[in-house]
Amino acid sequence: MECTVRWTGLSGMTFLAETGSGHLLTMDGAPDGGGRDLAPRPMEVVLAGTGGCTAYDVVLILRKSHQDVRGCDVTLKSERAEKEPKVFTKIHFHFTVRGRNLKPNLVERAIKLSHEKYCSASIMLEKTAEMTHSFEIIDDLAEMPANA
Repeated sequence: MECTVRWTGLSGMTFLAETGSGHLLTMDGAPDGGGRDLAPRPMEVVLAGTGGCTAYDVVLILRKSHQDVRGCDVTLKSERAEKEPKVFTKIHFHFTVRGRNLKPNLVERAIKLSHEKYCSASIMLEKTAEMTHSFEIIDDLAEMPANA
């Protein structure tokens, strides 16, 4: 895996990343650091990537467990160290999983497997941050449109 990150120029703190798979991602700094608030901060991208990594795992594990999963949101709330390096010190993951007749024990198991075995991002961040998790299940009784 590789990525190239380029500073876009002298007038701010905007960076353009091109991933190894050919996708582009823009990042920017806060105005007090010379940025223009045009895009997420790099550490926000780290947090978002961690949420994407674990949500991906949870959906995949639930599908493999033959659960009728229809949605998965994860809200991450974090705290960072006050001094440099401002590493994450606490991260709470709250999952909202939507589906039909989802078994709570399987949802809990999927979250646990993600954080203990599969999600490389959260496993790396666990080196500096205390991780906590919670979840809720929403039973989706409405029919989903065929093209959804």
